[in-house]
Amino acid sequence: MPDSKNDGPVLSHPLRMVAWEVTRSCNLSCLHCRASAEKGPYPDEFDTAACRALLDDIASFASPVIILTGGEPLLRPDLFELASHGTDRGLRMVLATNGTLVDERTAEKIRDSGIRRVSISLDGYDASRHDALRAVPGAFEGAMGGIDALRTAGVEFQVNTTVTRRNLSDLDRILDLAVSLGAAAHHLFLLVPTGRGREMADEEISPEEYEETLRWFLDREDRVPIELKATCAPHAFRIRRQLGKKGKTAAANPPGFIRGPELTPRGCLGGITFCFISHVGTVQPCGYLEVDCGRIPERPFREIWERSAVFGKLRNPRLYGGKCGRCEFLRVCGGCRARAYEATGDYLAEEPLCVYEPGRRA
Repeated sequence: MPDSKNDGPVLSHPLRMVAWEVTRSCNLSCLHCRASAEKGPYPDEFDTAACRALLDDIASFASPVIILTGGEPLLRPDLFELASHGTDRGLRMVLATNGTLVDERTAEKIRDSGIRRVSISLDGYDASRHDALRAVPGAFEGAMGGIDALRTAGVEFQVNTTVTRRNLSDLDRILDLAVSLGAAAHHLFLLVPTGRGREMADEEISPEEYEETLRWFLDREDRVPIELKATCAPHAFRIRRQLGKKGKTAAANPPGFIRGPELTPRGCLGGITFCFISHVGTVQPCGYLEVDCGRIPERPFREIWERSAVFGKLRNPRLYGGKCGRCEFLRVCGGCRARAYEATGDYLAEEPLCVYEPGRRA
């Protein structure tokens, strides 16, 4: 049931980004999939009219980036109609795909529908490493073919990489590959063991490796010609402050904000300026934090965004527990709420993969 008993007054936080799972069906069986997605079909997915109505609701009060995700969103036959509708409503539409279904004709449809950027996941720098995590032979070849088709169509793309023990030592080579392919950006996702990813909990990197990886990332962002961004890694904002760095990422990406004496850039965006909508209309703080904040169409999306009790708690730093609650970097980091929830059952608890002790500035 949604955590809505204490839904209160309007919480005026700007909505910057929505990840929308337009379908849960997928043609791969990735070991780390947060949705445990399979071929499907899945019942109760929104029809075209309901999807258009949702986009209208969002556009009535905000102009966020809409990430069309899945599953594999290209398995939805009306995807380009939805992308065009969102574009016409003034929303910035982007697409998250595994790339294996992107051929030249599909790339042209992506471009013509107004989709502004496509993310394709590469979790290894060659077929053996990537396909092992994607659990389907040929996934790497398919992704590379998709990237080639996007380049030919003139569609901007980025490379996403989920970091685990399997590919931790390969990150430099994956970044080099992203640069050589002409990607606009390389986004790192630090594994949150949800969905099928729970079976990979022993492949989650250690707190010390997490810290080292983010320091590597912050060092590389000054050396490469593309945008770098760490996702599910709010510690990067704390480390950047410790190092006295601003970095291209801070300038290139609209930050999240949390109320305090002033609006402050923040690492974890879930429920703050970002949310996730599932294939059946369940609104969550993010795709990895499986807490029901309200369901569409039982409640309008705007009402959920502005009045959800869960969002209200996430927007109040005084409620955060453990060392996160007493950390001087709370307002710029926030800890990963999904990782806290998976470890403790409390999304306001301290981030379990943080080595920093409050009050220690170095």
